[in-house]
Amino acid sequence: MINNATYLTSRRGKHKIFVGMAPGVGKTFKMLEEAHLLKQEGIDVAIGLLETHGRKETAEKAEGLEIIPRKEMIRGEKSLTEMDVNAILNRQPQLVLVDELAHTNIPGDGREKRYQDVEAILDAGIDVYSTVNIQHLESLNDIVARITGVVVRERIPDRVLDEADEVVVVDVTPETLEERLREGKIYAPHKIQQALSNFFQRRHLVALRELALREVADNLEEVAIATTPAGEVCNIQERVLVCVSTYPNSLQLLRRGARLASYMNAPLFVVFVANPDRFLTRAETLHIENCERLTGEFEGKFIRLDRVDVVKAIAQVATQYRATQVVVGTTRRSRWQVLLQGSFIEKLMRSLANIDLHVIATDRDKG
Repeated sequence: MINNATYLTSRRGKHKIFVGMAPGVGKTFKMLEEAHLLKQEGIDVAIGLLETHGRKETAEKAEGLEIIPRKEMIRGEKSLTEMDVNAILNRQPQLVLVDELAHTNIPGDGREKRYQDVEAILDAGIDVYSTVNIQHLESLNDIVARITGVVVRERIPDRVLDEADEVVVVDVTPETLEERLREGKIYAPHKIQQALSNFFQRRHLVALRELALREVADNLEEVAIATTPAGEVCNIQERVLVCVSTYPNSLQLLRRGARLASYMNAPLFVVFVANPDRFLTRAETLHIENCERLTGEFEGKFIRLDRVDVVKAIAQVATQYRATQVVVGTTRRSRWQVLLQGSFIEKLMRSLANIDLHVIATDRDKG
């Protein structure tokens, strides 16, 4: 047994992950395609683990690339194979290709998961290209189960995606994926109808595609924020912040904001700023509780702050949650109040640089 610590270098390998919404979108094919281009440029490329699943086009695309043999493991009367990490470390290619990042290794193989094998390869200074489907991401497990009715057992921690040097979505339309499935390019003929009736239903594919695109957008946004100078805004995904008050029309405002978030496929945040020097009446307390309940029904996040300066508080929340759209109601202050103290809307506009402000007229008598 080779001691992997021998191969630790000062340079950690770079990790590029090809992400898809479902099997058959072309993640492995795209990975192999890029590997061929790099080989032509003189990069030493080897395949550490390839799963073709019987797909002819994928197998053909791998031709011309060196494949590091898998190691065989005897379990009972069965001979099983796994990626040979030690052989990869001995071979020391510049770039190694590893399919199915979320795979669980055979018990007794050493590391439990394939992504852990990949981390060992990266620690040895070897670059890795890998593939994974979005449903294998840990934080999305419950959402995927709710969408598809399938509980995904093999998962990777979110940090694997977060720590990757590059994440690429291999995207096709649900219609294209269904066509590939019917043509037998994803599963064997006897499995096609079952797949179409279950995981590959059109509504499932649409939702999974949105998850994949949104997850990578979030990943890109985090990178952009980390490299953006302080004070500058860099938001890729839309986020809606609704500002509610003790006025009954806040419920109307919240519903309008939730519709806006739905149209934009954006997360919803709702903020209520309470004056710490003033106690709420029972009716006002019940009203704010209703706002919080309704926010939960819209799957949003309710934020309550005790601040004297309402404008400053809203601006702080907008910055903290990286809001791109802020929704407020029309002012109920008199003209004299506006003249003496200034317009709330104007103050808010000055405080929300690079954020769109929606001022919604509501029926004051409706909740």
